[in-house]
Amino acid sequence: MTISSLGMAPPPPESAFPVRFQYDLNYASADNGIKRLVKEHSLRDLTTQYISILWDEGSHKTNVRSFLGEISEILSGERFSVFTQEMLDSVIGTLRERGNSNATINRKMAALSKLLRKACKMGDIYNLPEFRRQKERQGRIRFLEAEEEQRLFSAIRTRCDDSYRLSVFLVDTGCRLGEAIGLSWNDLQDSRSTFWLTKSGRSRTVPLTARAREVIHIPHARLKGPFSMHNQVRFRAIWNDAKAEVGLGSDDQVVPHILRHTCASRLVRGGIDIRRVQIWLGHQTLWMTMRYAHLATNDLDSCVAVLERH
Repeated sequence: MTISSLGMAPPPPESAFPVRFQYDLNYASADNGIKRLVKEHSLRDLTTQYISILWDEGSHKTNVRSFLGEISEILSGERFSVFTQEMLDSVIGTLRERGNSNATINRKMAALSKLLRKACKMGDIYNLPEFRRQKERQGRIRFLEAEEEQRLFSAIRTRCDDSYRLSVFLVDTGCRLGEAIGLSWNDLQDSRSTFWLTKSGRSRTVPLTARAREVIHIPHARLKGPFSMHNQVRFRAIWNDAKAEVGLGSDDQVVPHILRHTCASRLVRGGIDIRRVQIWLGHQTLWMTMRYAHLATNDLDSCVAVLERH
């Protein structure tokens, strides 16, 4: 070994180190200015990590899992540290090519946006695309007339009295099927029902009609609540049999959720203002309740007298 006049060995030639290391690192800057490494993830990874944190168990979580699974399939398992606007546009374009309506695309994008916001907050990705709501057409809202309700409920009652009680409760409270089945006895106090397991995650309390109070008046036995002997699959099967019997089998809008629409339409047509209907139904935004506003025709009757004077 050759020693220089300074007592230091000269640096070895480059050929002594044949191995080269290449780094491809992405960094995100936290609020305090500290740089931290951001790894790449697939959408499936993020779904697995956060779905149980962001969504409660139930049919909505099942739908969300399906939505995110479809988007992951469209992305072909691509891994990313930034979900780019181009990626988002590509997903939306593919969904539209598959025949998804704007309303369906909006629901799927809502799930994706919620997941990506959580991932960004936790430092898994460091940028978000701009989510723009697709314009939706306002379709006709189907609800049951009194005569249809009577026929359908009668057919349900001949099959299962518990299903009949549940149907009455749904139409007189406007709650969702899962909300009713999930009720416990403690949720029913002073002729009111409090719904804790809601789609929005926000509880609400509504007063009960006389017949709603009647249908929850059963022996507690070992039941968790007045409708806990039911599950959604069983109720829907009984519902479909009954609706076929009364001649509504071909109407694909006559599903259990129609009872929620029926409750809302009766409130609006009865003169209840839209804001109170929103609170009753537990809608997060007034925009969701405005679908029923056109039913408030009585509010316009006074306009005729004004027009006839001119």
